Amino acid sequence: MPVSYAFPIRVYWEDTDAGGIVFYANYLKFMERGRTEWLRSLGIAQRKLREETGGQFVVSETQLKYHRPSRLDDELLVTADVQQLGTASLIIRQQVLSKTEQERTGAPEPVLLCEGTIRIGWVDAATLRPARIPPQVSGTLERRGGSMTQPFKP
Repeated sequence: MPVSYAFPIRVYWEDTDAGGIVFYANYLKFMERGRTEWLRSLGIAQRKLREETGGQFVVSETQLKYHRPSRLDDELLVTADVQQLGTASLIIRQQVLSKTEQERTGAPEPVLLCEGTIRIGWVDAATLRPARIPPQVSGTLERRGGSMTQPFKP
């Protein structure tokens, strides 16, 4: 059974540029928060995992496409699906959706603002050399189907 999870974000002044829209790089921050909270919801606390295994995840590749802007006070949802789970890295497809734009337009679902893929690799924290993803992490992702597509429930 897939994990059901989506992380809510509200757009603040600090997220916008001089034109009043979300600065493009902030979508990567939103996605990082979503991935971190998704892992936490699966019982994978990254600091604890680093202390226990001596390893950590690092982003090694990103590819994004921007569809529509987001503005101050907009309510967003960050979702993700694991597309590929390897021995030392995984590829996650992520989306940033607008609940505010859904309400504004009457769309049946939150409106797609930004989407992309993020490759995160597991490395030895001391050397930053690639390493095998710990079995407790890869096993959890395999069992749960690796998806976070439903509303966040704290």
